[in-house]
Amino acid sequence: MKPPESTEPPIGSCAVDTYTGKVGTVMGSEGPYVQLRPLGGGREWDCAPEAVRQATAAERLSAATAYANARSRGEVP
Repeated sequence: MKPPESTEPPIGSCAVDTYTGKVGTVMGSEGPYVQLRPLGGGREWDCAPEAVRQATAAERLSAATAYANARSRGEVP
């Protein structure tokens, strides 16, 4: 019998925290949580595995554009 496949997005991929709607990069897992980091960098947050899904191309583009706009306004380093 084959072990069940993990539904977590792979480390380094872009994912969505469906509880908050935030998009981040999968950094790994700690205990029962998946750790995500904002696309432009910053503090990681823990997310329940059932609330994480792979980000669509549109979601990745939207998050990257939001970060670039905030950076151009001097809101983030």
